[in-house]
Amino acid sequence: MKIEHQTLGTVDVLSPIGALVDEDAEQFRKMLLDVLQKPNPRVVVSLQEVAYFDSVALSSLLDASDELSDRAMSLKLTDMPTTCREALELTGIASRFRFFETVEDAVKSFL
Repeated sequence: MKIEHQTLGTVDVLSPIGALVDEDAEQFRKMLLDVLQKPNPRVVVSLQEVAYFDSVALSSLLDASDELSDRAMSLKLTDMPTTCREALELTGIASRFRFFETVEDAVKSFL
């Protein structure tokens, strides 16, 4: 698994590549939590290259969303594959995230 991390202005963009399961989901969780340690984190997660994710990855997204919500911020998800979006909708938690078509749209939303 590879997780690309880029900074666009003051926004951290994480882009995992491959399925987010087992050890890869744990690696993603650690990287996401590291980004959240910054003061006033602005986080976008692009899931374009993720075919599916397990409960660890889902829990990581929820934990990040909760932590950002406590700071009056939100986790922004982009390029969401249909299977991943359906998983969020079926579990009833899709409303806890902000969705964007592209990384650029999500980054612009911070302005």
